[in-house]
Amino acid sequence: MIKNVLEGSEVGFLKGITQQSVIENMERFPQLIIFLSVIFLVSALANAHVKSLIVFGDSLFDPGNNRYIKNCTVQANFPPYGSTYFNRPTGRFTNGRTVADFIAQYLGIKFQKPYQKLYGNHLGSIIHKLLPVPANGINFASAGSGILPETNKYAGVTPIQIQLQQFEELIDHKHLHRNQISQSLFLLEAGSNDIFTYFLASDHSKLTPMSYVDAMLREVGNFLDLIYKQGARKIAIFSVGPMGCIPGRVNLPKATDKRCFEGANKMVKYYNYGLERLAYSIPRKYPGAIGVYAEVFNTVQRFRLRPRLHGYSNVNSACCGAGALNGKVQCGEKSYKLCSNPNEYLFWDYFHPSEHTYELVSKILWAGSRYAIRPINLRTLANITLPST
Repeated sequence: MIKNVLEGSEVGFLKGITQQSVIENMERFPQLIIFLSVIFLVSALANAHVKSLIVFGDSLFDPGNNRYIKNCTVQANFPPYGSTYFNRPTGRFTNGRTVADFIAQYLGIKFQKPYQKLYGNHLGSIIHKLLPVPANGINFASAGSGILPETNKYAGVTPIQIQLQQFEELIDHKHLHRNQISQSLFLLEAGSNDIFTYFLASDHSKLTPMSYVDAMLREVGNFLDLIYKQGARKIAIFSVGPMGCIPGRVNLPKATDKRCFEGANKMVKYYNYGLERLAYSIPRKYPGAIGVYAEVFNTVQRFRLRPRLHGYSNVNSACCGAGALNGKVQCGEKSYKLCSNPNEYLFWDYFHPSEHTYELVSKILWAGSRYAIRPINLRTLANITLPST
């Protein structure tokens, strides 16, 4: 990952960050990695296994929150979404399960229900007064949302800042207790919508890619501050995948259907570099907590480089959609086309992976090596017994 980021600096996105400075910063962490992966593993107990997920993010993790939000225009609550696994649309932006769903299955727990389905606009009312958060956790993710509050705000989506308010309100109204929070695995996946809309916005030139991403990273830092203060101790931060390679890139100015849009991918690499640094800083900045960095970008790029090895017949076009790369029209809308073998496609629709892709990514993050997730994988993180604080 660091090698990839350094290569990106040669084309201007990490200008001012030298290879030596990167090495000096990253050399602080080997002893911490050994401590976490050896000492904590020795203390891992079967009955310490995480049984609750608390999920924040966008459409890649949304289990159907948007379908319960009045006037929200970012929707997947219609066929053929959900057709492969659920046999019906659930509001998930794929043909089946998401990474959050697979992780829940690996933990041996049920899928997390959408926050909006359980509470919506009725939080704190008499009818919900005694309704606790389910023991298996809850999902706040909202499709179309960003790590920046301005991203798609007119579409009625729920940005990370509001998702955090919802989380805090559950605590304030005693629907969610500190004991469950401390024993939960927190997942954060966000940023792809921010970067995509950066290239769509007519005034994006007011901010350089680096300054825009820096603003995003400050919001991630604020997110970590807040969830830690509320008791979060096991935190997984997911990188953004290769946005410049999605079928929907054909809607961006200067992008082409012939190759990936490198402008977006360079920006993603800079953002992911910052996310990794934030994840590694968690044990130092937040005593008693541990963070892991999920390297989705390089994982997906490996699928694209060796498609047949991973069961793909197509890694460029969407299974469902219309226009160039099936990326001009959302799946399920006017004159869309649907492939006959969705799980042989890397992408389900113009923006989102197929269930097959989500499953491959989930398996690698759950039990994979440090190439894909570091300093430890999700299975190890779930079984760690952290010191009490």
